Amino acid sequence: MSGYETFDLGPTALQSGITLPAAQLAYRTYGTLNADRSNAILYPTSYGAQHADIDWLVAPGRVLDPERWFVIIPNQFGNGLSSSPSNLPLPFADGRWPVFTHWDNVHAQRRLLREVFGIERLAMVYGWSMGGQQALHWGALFPQEVATICAVCTSARTSPHNKVFLEGIRAALTADAAYQDGRFVSRPLRGLRAFARIYAGWAVSQTFYRREMWREAGFASYDDWILRGWEGNFLRREGEDLLSMIETWIRSDISANPVFDGDLAAALNAIEARTILMPCDTDLYFQVADNAAEVALAPRIELRPIRSDWGHRAGNPQLSPPDEAVLRAAVAELLAG
Repeated sequence: MSGYETFDLGPTALQSGITLPAAQLAYRTYGTLNADRSNAILYPTSYGAQHADIDWLVAPGRVLDPERWFVIIPNQFGNGLSSSPSNLPLPFADGRWPVFTHWDNVHAQRRLLREVFGIERLAMVYGWSMGGQQALHWGALFPQEVATICAVCTSARTSPHNKVFLEGIRAALTADAAYQDGRFVSRPLRGLRAFARIYAGWAVSQTFYRREMWREAGFASYDDWILRGWEGNFLRREGEDLLSMIETWIRSDISANPVFDGDLAAALNAIEARTILMPCDTDLYFQVADNAAEVALAPRIELRPIRSDWGHRAGNPQLSPPDEAVLRAAVAELLAG
């Protein structure tokens, strides 16, 4: 993929205790940074996504307007563009890749902002799913450097039920015969197709399938939706990168670090940015109830559910204009303040 730049981080100590001698952070920017560097928005990537998969909402009249805002999309570690199992040299290749955490992601992103752009405070961190996890990490770890946060279909700490889903898709992928001794010895096509079909059942709601809402999204049939919309999506990725991001997601917890030592309430209350947490009422793994429990620990965070039959995908509504309008309004409200 072209159209992005790479920031060489040099020797980088990861939270796991491993040092990457030459870590890299891939990113793309949209719009123009103003003179006082006050119009920057950080938009981290979600699971399995690279910047080109999520930048559809960075356009005039959409959720993030590059005519006014300078938007930076950093690719999270493990997604195939930034340092990832699929591009690491020995001794990290062949199943020996290190664990990446969101602590690693946001610290690398902070270096990018400061060392490349001279940005010391963000107007917003916007994120969906794993991108939202990174947004909340930013708010907790660097509270004075973020003005607003819009965190969509996500969590401050991965819930037990969410981990069940993640363990399921990991099991499907590693059940492929190509997975041997902790690594893939060839491309796991059967595993990737099984992985994608399981994912398709979790990422949208039961109502979505009952009403055949894939028709509204431009798919001719259920098989068309599954084959192009899900198998085609994940067949673009490397199995080891998908496994890496699953581990990052499982470990996601804004308090799992030396700053908060596991105290989730303290981490949530450290967030100074005006924050709107936006779960979808039909999301099957980032549930409204889980977010409500988090907000109960930090009343300053606003809980604003999205009413949609698109489930988790309501947070990435490229095919659902009504859901996009909800996100656009929330972002406009935050940035107007």
